[in-house]
Amino acid sequence: MFIRAYLRASTDDQNAARAKEELIKFAKEHDHTIASFYIENISGTKLDRPELHRLLNDSQEGDVILLEQVDRLTRLKANDWELLKRRIADEGLLIVSQDLPTSYQMLTTSNDSDFMNSMFKAINSMMLDMLAAIARKDYEDRRRRQTQGIAKAKSDNKYTGRKADDKRHTEVIKYRNANHTLNEVAKLTGYSKATVCRILADAKEA
Repeated sequence: MFIRAYLRASTDDQNAARAKEELIKFAKEHDHTIASFYIENISGTKLDRPELHRLLNDSQEGDVILLEQVDRLTRLKANDWELLKRRIADEGLLIVSQDLPTSYQMLTTSNDSDFMNSMFKAINSMMLDMLAAIARKDYEDRRRRQTQGIAKAKSDNKYTGRKADDKRHTEVIKYRNANHTLNEVAKLTGYSKATVCRILADAKEA
């Protein structure tokens, strides 16, 4: 059994690796070591995620996909979630998430009967579907409220768009001017390399 941790954040400005140490600690508490990490900045509403598919391609039957929360794996629509879940099942992979205690059983080498193992898997699958549905609803609710808020601000002539983090942008330029590499600047500021490049390009154009 290999433990493969999947970490995701929705935007380039967020730190997708934020939960890495927490997952390492969690695995250790269950007498396991994480074999590899798959980290990406991309929306959980998208089925086409390079690092997620690399994880699935690398995995073998019996491997575990370790998550901080189920919504890191999916905020997908129901049909897309079914496609992803079916592929995970076809590959013989197990999902363990910190916010899903029923999944912890997957980390143990139990001598329980086939009946008990089947029961645990059925319960875990049901709970996983529930959390996936909640994650999708949370995404849709937030998008709806955001749209309503923008519409109200526009009607009141108060909408200014999303404001850049001027302090962090200044840090990007400062570190780059100090001859740090793009990777070093990304690490120092917490931005992704793509965001660093965009900030530098905007600064140059200005």
